[in-house]
Amino acid sequence: MNVAITGASRGLGKAFAQAFAAGGHSLFLCARTAGDLDETAASLKRDFPEVTVRARPFDVSAREGAQAFGAWVLSHEEPVDVLINNAGRFIPGSIRDEAAGVLEAMIETNLYSAYHVTKTLLKSMLERGKGHIFNICSIAGLQAYPNGGAYSISKFALLGFSKNLREELKPHGIKVTAVCPGAVYTDSWAGSGIDPTRIMEASDVARMVYAAAGLSGQATVEDIIMRPQLGDL
Repeated sequence: MNVAITGASRGLGKAFAQAFAAGGHSLFLCARTAGDLDETAASLKRDFPEVTVRARPFDVSAREGAQAFGAWVLSHEEPVDVLINNAGRFIPGSIRDEAAGVLEAMIETNLYSAYHVTKTLLKSMLERGKGHIFNICSIAGLQAYPNGGAYSISKFALLGFSKNLREELKPHGIKVTAVCPGAVYTDSWAGSGIDPTRIMEASDVARMVYAAAGLSGQATVEDIIMRPQLGDL
């Protein structure tokens, strides 16, 4: 399989890349920060030398960047079997006192990126009558919580996008899976004082996505909901 992943330089995105590389699948990776992305690509090439790893920085929160990433992937003339819309951003806060522009920033990164990357790559999937799109949503898109603010709004929107897209693409052989993880130990938790054993590992989510991508054409996993064993924080 050929797999395209946004926000692939660290955290969940890096874990997805590692899971699919371990399975022998070719990767198209992007992230906003070139340095982190280059380090991730280099480590993947070192650990999985038989796998083709292509990486290039794009800011997919901007429509032009999202479309440019999709065009770059298509320029290699290799069909994309799996698209993982993972690019995301978290700014905590309350609607009543969030700074101006926070909602726009959350929507641009957490929703528009997935929308525009998907639209750019979708024609190729439709022509082939196959493909699998994973949108990395959140528990915050299922249940509002204190200090969720614009982030939670954007994740509710991404889940809605996923549901609409799934219905639209069902007759065309293309699967859409919404992934809604709870707390996952990534760099954003570093220095927080949270016990790493209290929350999930990024590899936990990656293994679930990898398994869902390997089902037969007759089966699909519509939603993946994962929480720490002891529940949400």
